[in-house]
Amino acid sequence: MATIGYQKKRVAELRALLDQYNYEYHVLDEPSVSDAVYDGLMHELKELEAANPSLITPTSPTQRVLNAPLDKFEKVAHRKQMISINDVFDRKDVEAWVRRMDKVLPGHDHEFFCDTKKDGLACALVYQDGVFTQAVTRGDGQVGEDVTANVRTIVNVPLRLRKTSKTSLFLHGRTEIRGEIVMFKKDFERLNLQRETAGLAPFKNPRNLAAGTIRQLDPRLVAERPLRFVGYDLLRDNAAEVPTSMFAYETMSALGIYRSPEASVFTGLNDVMHYVADWDERRHSLPYSTDGLVVKVNDRAQYDALGSVGKYPRGAVAYKYAAEQAVTRVQDIVISIGRTGAATPVAVFDPVNVAGTTVQHASLHNADEIARKDVRVGDTVVIYKAGDIIPQVESVVMELRPKTARPFNYEQALAAQYPELKFDRPEGEAVYRVRGASGTILLKQALIHFASKAALDIDTLGEKNVAALVDAGLTHDLADIYTVTKEQLMNLDRFADISAQKLVHAIGAKKSPPLERFVYGLGIRHVGVQTAIDLTNHFGSMNALEHATIDQLQVVDGVGVVVAESIVAWFADDDNEAMLRKFEHLGVRPQFERKAGRLTGQSFVITGTLESMSRDEAAEQIRALGGTFQSAVAKDTTYLVVGGKVGASKLKKAQEYGTQVINEALLLELLKNP
Repeated sequence: MATIGYQKKRVAELRALLDQYNYEYHVLDEPSVSDAVYDGLMHELKELEAANPSLITPTSPTQRVLNAPLDKFEKVAHRKQMISINDVFDRKDVEAWVRRMDKVLPGHDHEFFCDTKKDGLACALVYQDGVFTQAVTRGDGQVGEDVTANVRTIVNVPLRLRKTSKTSLFLHGRTEIRGEIVMFKKDFERLNLQRETAGLAPFKNPRNLAAGTIRQLDPRLVAERPLRFVGYDLLRDNAAEVPTSMFAYETMSALGIYRSPEASVFTGLNDVMHYVADWDERRHSLPYSTDGLVVKVNDRAQYDALGSVGKYPRGAVAYKYAAEQAVTRVQDIVISIGRTGAATPVAVFDPVNVAGTTVQHASLHNADEIARKDVRVGDTVVIYKAGDIIPQVESVVMELRPKTARPFNYEQALAAQYPELKFDRPEGEAVYRVRGASGTILLKQALIHFASKAALDIDTLGEKNVAALVDAGLTHDLADIYTVTKEQLMNLDRFADISAQKLVHAIGAKKSPPLERFVYGLGIRHVGVQTAIDLTNHFGSMNALEHATIDQLQVVDGVGVVVAESIVAWFADDDNEAMLRKFEHLGVRPQFERKAGRLTGQSFVITGTLESMSRDEAAEQIRALGGTFQSAVAKDTTYLVVGGKVGASKLKKAQEYGTQVINEALLLELLKNP
């Protein structure tokens, strides 16, 4: 039997060798042994540690996955803000950026550091004396979430930094590595193939999967996903220890951190633009998804001296490429009925990859748009992503149109796809709508909306349960959900004792909903969340709103003649009137509470994407403090909050009306300051 001394020595040798193999595989991309050799050595190490638990250390390669799930993620303040970068789109924008830097630091030559911009989840790794101690997400740039247990499972994140003659300085004190958590394209495709083989739905895209995986509370689930960390920055308490961005990259490699090999340094703007053009052609060959390039001042002292404007540094920009295009074939044009009865045509494509995601359908908006572009079933079309988010049909490749293709007959398609419904197209409008309030399809959509988070927020009353209630004939309008019993539900295939009781209880708990949520949940055309709030704040009761005239309604901010006519028409409908009386009979009593807070009298519009929360979450927080959330900049708008991928039209409106433009950080201050 081997002595404990021998086993201790063997364990140390195995760990050192496995760390070396990890470095060769994940950083150098030059593995010196096969997977079988690596797996065999790892197996031996696990057995030795199992036999001698006292030999286990936190930095052992066997200790990546912790067994206990977390209850929640703790908030952690960043020592130095994790910044966002302003976007540029062409050479003129880049030249303007350089001129702005020259005004702040005149007479300085610029050395430009360039690298591809990874489309992943930003994260900071903290090493203390060379040992991995913490991982924190970007969050709002000031405060992120502690995801240490999850990041430990990422195999290319070293649990101990490599020691060489060049890295000894960084193995003492605090070293912070910032980067992106990504999933390589090949790993994503392999994972989806496994899911499809198992009969599971494929994931949508690598970026969302990586971000969603890191926010799992169970590290064991995270360990099953092939995530990788790509470093892009290195921070030390003494900034002078990292003189340039290229030095940071070279040091990260020496420390065992994978960073992109595409990074380069240039002394002239022409070389920078050649780099931009080169990667416009080659970016699809990268192992990970990218949404552009980062260009920044290489000299770190100069970069710091340039400072920031808000949360955006003056010394860096993100070059964004034009929206990607692809060509595919229209398999069919189907018509979708929304919660208000609007009939929206949707083109169904042969699946095609656009800007890193698989696209299979896109809205064609209305009958006039189909006619204008002359889109037909069987056509080959050019599609693109507006703002790299929403797929759109740009044009038809007429040369490839099949001889059998016929113009799309909208009314004929409506009759074929929804034979049980009748449709009207109001004069002056482009949209066909369901006539009346009948039809199970419209009822299902209305119930889903009524129970949604923004409306009554009825737990467990999702799309499938709504369909079950309607198909079983248990509901004929919105009010009928309050008549459903546990016994009725248990007669349906979807429900057992506990699930039936849970749904009945969830519905019964919403008999006194906030009035603004109830009004929004009714699905009155043109009445969104904010309009519902404005109406209830003005009228104060359901009865007053129900009997309001068109002139009285137009007194409410944001309510014009079209919205007012829509509200009056809804309350004038006999079926809607009967449904409201049924709500009263069943004891449904919406409650009105006039909300006041430190944001009372202040109106907010958000343009672009927020990093710390969704737009809906921001709106909810603003309203909870008495503020008003608007969808468009108006004369009474107090603040325009600017996030990522900003809409120029809203900025222009804000300038015209003198609206104060603030960033996300200032919004967060307004939300939290007493």
